Amino acid sequence: MTTIALTASARPRLTRWLLRLHRPALYVWAGLVLAATVLLLLLHGPMTDAAAEAWHQYHSCPEWPKRCEYDQNAILRYKDWYNYATLTLAAVPLLTAGWAGGAFGKELESGTARLAWTQSSTPVRWLTVRLAIPAAAVAGGTGLLVWLHHLAWAAGNHRIDTAKQWYDVWTFHANGPTLVALALCGLAAGALTGLLSRRTLPALGLGLLLTGAIWAVAQLVMPHLWATKTSTGKAFFALPNSSWTVRTGKHADVPYGDYHPASHYWPLQLTTTALLLAVAALLTLGCFLALRRLTGKTAA
Repeated sequence: MTTIALTASARPRLTRWLLRLHRPALYVWAGLVLAATVLLLLLHGPMTDAAAEAWHQYHSCPEWPKRCEYDQNAILRYKDWYNYATLTLAAVPLLTAGWAGGAFGKELESGTARLAWTQSSTPVRWLTVRLAIPAAAVAGGTGLLVWLHHLAWAAGNHRIDTAKQWYDVWTFHANGPTLVALALCGLAAGALTGLLSRRTLPALGLGLLLTGAIWAVAQLVMPHLWATKTSTGKAFFALPNSSWTVRTGKHADVPYGDYHPASHYWPLQLTTTALLLAVAALLTLGCFLALRRLTGKTAA
């Protein structure tokens, strides 16, 4: 009974100690989420409205070469800040991997981890808390930003001529749950490289490389996770609007194209997310196996 009580009381102490240890990273993450939230809300509202109005003015202009007046700055402002917001979200998995690799590598390199194992926590509980709390923070913050990004993109879709298509590589991931799954892959990849290398800088770099490799492979296989549609002959030159052409060619002198219509957006999102979550689970399993190899029987 006493052992159970001590184990239960050790968990909140370990959580509080972890939050104090990584307080700067938590503040940076909260600041990034807050800044990105404000920017995405501005994109969803005033910036999109101004850019859409500017495009309306542009299309209402008389024929060239007559003088045409429209708010070009509003169009360029929307384009620039949309790209900034999208690329910031796309960097979240890499930032997560770099932080996780550096944090795990530093704790093992400095001996902080072994100190925790001998005082208030077993290695397994130590690893569980260090994966669970960042995973909750990363998933919650990234999920919020993904939702806001999708709202901002949808507000400009079909209203702004230069708006990104749904299948644009950065927009696709920033618009859906695949980015959350990629961020969790980054967390697990960084933790694994930290446990294997037990050094700060190598773990940081290897975590970035592994996460980048996972992203690249996911991007390659994603178009094939859901059956494409095929258009041949004259229909090949009149594909539906917003179609993502995956493959083109000729068969018996007849051109053909395999494509994903816009209706395939969610099937592709969900299948890719499921694949990435499976990868994150395997990486997490690898973390516990690496911990067991590092600590032996004391890992329990």
